[in-house]
Amino acid sequence: MTKQFDVLVIGGGPGGYVAAIRAAQLGLATACVESETYADPKGEIRLGGTCLNVGCIPSKALLQSSEIFHQANHSYVMHGISAERIQIDVATMMRRKDNIVGQLTSGIKGLFKKNKVTLLPGHGKFIGREEDLWQIDVAGEIVHSKHVIVATGSRPRHLSDIPVDNKTICDNVGALALSAVPKRLGVIGAGVIGLELGSVWKRLGADVTILEVLPDFLAAADGAVAKEAWKVFTQKQGLDIQLGVKINKVTHSNKGVSVEYDIGDESRTLECDKLIVSVGRIPNTEGLGADDVGLQFDDRGHVAVDQHCRTNLENVWAVGDVVPGPMLAHKGMEEGVMVAECIAGQKGHVNYDAIPWVMYTHPEIAWVGKTEQQLKSEGVEYRSGQIPFAANGRALGQGDTTGFVKMLACAKTDRILGVHVIGNNASELIAEAVVAIEFGAASEDIARICHAHPTLSEAMHEAALAVDKRALHF
Repeated sequence: MTKQFDVLVIGGGPGGYVAAIRAAQLGLATACVESETYADPKGEIRLGGTCLNVGCIPSKALLQSSEIFHQANHSYVMHGISAERIQIDVATMMRRKDNIVGQLTSGIKGLFKKNKVTLLPGHGKFIGREEDLWQIDVAGEIVHSKHVIVATGSRPRHLSDIPVDNKTICDNVGALALSAVPKRLGVIGAGVIGLELGSVWKRLGADVTILEVLPDFLAAADGAVAKEAWKVFTQKQGLDIQLGVKINKVTHSNKGVSVEYDIGDESRTLECDKLIVSVGRIPNTEGLGADDVGLQFDDRGHVAVDQHCRTNLENVWAVGDVVPGPMLAHKGMEEGVMVAECIAGQKGHVNYDAIPWVMYTHPEIAWVGKTEQQLKSEGVEYRSGQIPFAANGRALGQGDTTGFVKMLACAKTDRILGVHVIGNNASELIAEAVVAIEFGAASEDIARICHAHPTLSEAMHEAALAVDKRALHF
C-alpha cells in the first residue's frame, strides 16, 4: 500500500525535525525523510542534522571542556585555588562530546514517536506530481504527500585546490574529532566556525594561526564589538589572526601541512600539523530532483522562497540553511514552525529583524538588530548607550569583566534598533534584547524593568539607562 501523508519533510536537521513535530502537533499526518548516519556506531539514521551531530552541539561541548581546562590553568589561582600538573585527556573529552550528541539525537527520535511523526530512512528525491499529491522517492519507494518541506541543510564549502581528508586537512567534521592536541594548528577563515574551533585547541595548548581573506575582522558585528574582540583574541589570548590574506598553495604530507600565502606585498609560509578549512557553507540540493520538477533557485544556489518560505511550486516549502538568510539553527527552527502553521491554515510568522547571532568564543559575542555602522549607512538617527562589565558586580565576582553591553535606539521614537554584547554569558543575555525588538520596545521600557541584583543582566538595564545618559553605576 502506498504511503501517503499530509506533510513530508526532507531532512531531519533543526528546521526539518521541528517542522515535522509542529505539523504533527497540528493534526497533520507527517513524515520526515533522513539519510545521514553521521558515522553512528550501529549504522542507524541520526536526526538533528549538522547542528546536533557535527556542528553546534559538539562544538559547544568541546568549548566548555577547553574553557574549564583553561580556567584551571590560568584563573583558579585568583580564587585561592591551586592545582599542579593539570592535564587534558582528549579521548575522555571526545567521549563526553559524543555522549551528549547521542543523547540529543536519540531524543529527537523519542519526540517523533511521542508526536506520531513517521521516520523514513533514506534519501528523498522529487519524482513528480500526481493530481494534488507530490511523489517522492525514498530509498526506492514512492511516497505521496500533499505538502513537501525541503530542509536539506548545508555542507562545508571546500576550496578546489585544498583537499579535505578530515585527518590532516579538516572541515568542521574533522576539527571536532581530533585525537590529540596539535602542536601547530592552522585555520583558514576567521568567521564563527574558525574562531570557535581555533579557540578550543588554543585553550588546550595548540599554537593557532588564523588566515582570513577579508581585510576586516568580524565585519558583520558592530564595530565596537569587533574592536574589543580583536584586542581580546590577539593580545590576551594569543591567537595569531592575519587579515587580507591570499592563499596561493596548500600541500600536505605525513609531516603536516604547508600553506603558502600573500599578505600585502609579502609572501609567507605557514607550517602546521593540522589545518582547518572554515570558509563558509553551501546549501545541500544535490540529488533532490529539483530540476525534474522545476524548483527554482537563487544565484547563490539557495532554494528561492517568499517571506513565508513558499517555493515557486504549489505546496512545496523550504526552510533552514537551504534557503537565503543566515545559516543559524534557530532561524531554521523558527521557519519550520512558521511553515507548519501556514500549512495548517494558521498565520505563521518569522521576524528576521529579531534573529539573534551568537559566537561561543570566550568572551561570547551576541547581537540582534542593527549595528552602528548599518544605522549610519542608512542615515538613521540614533542614540547609543554602552556599559562595560567592569562596572558590574556579578562580573567582578566571577572574575571576568571583559566586554560590554551596547544598546542602539531611534533618536526620535526611542525604539530599540540593535543590542550588542561581548562578554560572559552573552548568549543568554541577548534573549532579553530579542524580546524587546520583537515587540517594538523602547530603551525606556528596559530602563524601567527591575533587574535582579547582582546579575550580569543589570548591564542590559544600565545600557538602556545610558541611552538617555542617566546610567546609575557608570
